[in-house]
Amino acid sequence: MLIVAALGGNALLRRGEPMTAEHQRANVRLAVAALAELILAGHSLVITHGNGPQVGLLALQAEASNGNGIPLDVLGAETEGMIGYMIEQELGNVLKNHPIATLLTMARVEAGDPAFSHPTKFIGPVYDAPTARRLGRERGWRIAPDGESWRRVVASPKPLAIIEAKTIALLVNHGVTVICTGGGGIPVIEQADGGLTGIEAVIDKDAASALLARQLNADMLLLLTDVDAVYLDYGTPKARSLGRIAPEMLSGARFPPGSMAPKVTAAIQFAVEMDRPAGIGKLEDASAIVRGEKGTLFDPHLSANARSAR
Repeated sequence: MLIVAALGGNALLRRGEPMTAEHQRANVRLAVAALAELILAGHSLVITHGNGPQVGLLALQAEASNGNGIPLDVLGAETEGMIGYMIEQELGNVLKNHPIATLLTMARVEAGDPAFSHPTKFIGPVYDAPTARRLGRERGWRIAPDGESWRRVVASPKPLAIIEAKTIALLVNHGVTVICTGGGGIPVIEQADGGLTGIEAVIDKDAASALLARQLNADMLLLLTDVDAVYLDYGTPKARSLGRIAPEMLSGARFPPGSMAPKVTAAIQFAVEMDRPAGIGKLEDASAIVRGEKGTLFDPHLSANARSAR
């Protein structure tokens, strides 16, 4: 079975941890253990990942070093290489002689996407309110609350195509585990002459992963995070987790826009369009989610009234 597995930011940096190479490497090792289990079970795997904290840190470092910002598309490419390198090396240390490749990946967006007028995508470290307001003034950033803290927000346009999808499919067909579409891919727009150029934006990782899974005709989309399942009424005394459900069951349900909402939207879109399952759950439960034993599994062959709760 071909699975596109999207790693949440927790695979590289957990909230509250210092943003160091050592912490990222340790978290990658934990992620790799779960991913290797899928490969050893006989599945073909395409791995995507987030990059929000990393691209934000690189932006700060670039501005501190020369006073000029490096475009986000270039910083995205840098983080794709950095994070892909860590995942590729650690996965190779577990799966001896298994072919693995990291691929810099572009995602085409529309220059006129309304998201450019309403930035919502969090990047970089968290700040207290006074620091966030000061940085917003000094750097011309847009800032927004993220839980009890504040972070920079940038535009998150809808991805229309993963440019390297055919190359990824070619590698997968030759038994290669591919690490790609990091941070949602490098955002590019098409110019009048048909050429591509980068643009200041960050693409939602889950949306890009679902798009890639559709382009690859994948058998399953797996969205891995630090929450064990999708919850209704999350954070309230009535909270309840969802097990195997029909995609349409969550039609109209509301989730926090910066956390579970994009995952649920991506999972439903893949399940409905491809008539194949999509799972959401904890990284370490990846194999159990695929088997339907843990997490939330969006099953398009299940009736809308049937579900299991855990």
